[in-house]
Amino acid sequence: MDLRYPIGKLQAPEQMQDADRHKAIANIAEAPKQFRAAVAGLHDAQLDTPYREGGWTVRQVIHHVADSHMNAYVRTRLALTEQEPTIKPYDEKLWAELEDARSAPLESSHALLDALHERWVRLLRATRPADFSRTFRHPEHGLRTVDWMLGVYDWHGRHHVAHIKALRERHGWT
Repeated sequence: MDLRYPIGKLQAPEQMQDADRHKAIANIAEAPKQFRAAVAGLHDAQLDTPYREGGWTVRQVIHHVADSHMNAYVRTRLALTEQEPTIKPYDEKLWAELEDARSAPLESSHALLDALHERWVRLLRATRPADFSRTFRHPEHGLRTVDWMLGVYDWHGRHHVAHIKALRERHGWT
C-alpha cells in the first residue's frame, strides 16, 4: 500500500448525482467523529509521530484538516454567493510547520471541526441541486464546481483518517 494514499488518489468528479452528494455530505458530517476516534487514547509521543517517513505528525494532520476544511467552507460560501470567484490558495506545508500546528493540543481543532462541520453540513444540505454546479476559479486547478469541492473534501477527511488508522495498525497502537 502507498502510505501517502491509503484510500487511493483523489478522483473528484466535476458533477455528482443526488445520491453521491448525499453520501459525500454524510461522510463530511461524520468526519469530526472519525478524527476523534482515530486519535482516541494516543499520548503526546504518538501524536508527534509522522504517519509516514517524511510526512506530517498525527498532530499536524489534525490541525491541517481544520485549516483545510475552514478554507473549503469559505470557498463553498464564496462559490454560492459570487459569480465565479477566484479563491486564494495557501501553502498547506508551510501552515503545517507553524507553531500551533506542530504543538497545540488537538482539542482546539476537534472543537473547531465540530462547529465548522455542523455549519458546513447544514449549508450543503440546504443547497439546491442546481447550485452544486456553481463555479469558482482556483489558481492551481482552474475552473471548478461546488460538486468537485464536495468530492475533494469527502475524500480528504477519509484520506487523513486512514493515515492515522494505518499508523496505529503498523505500530500496534490499539
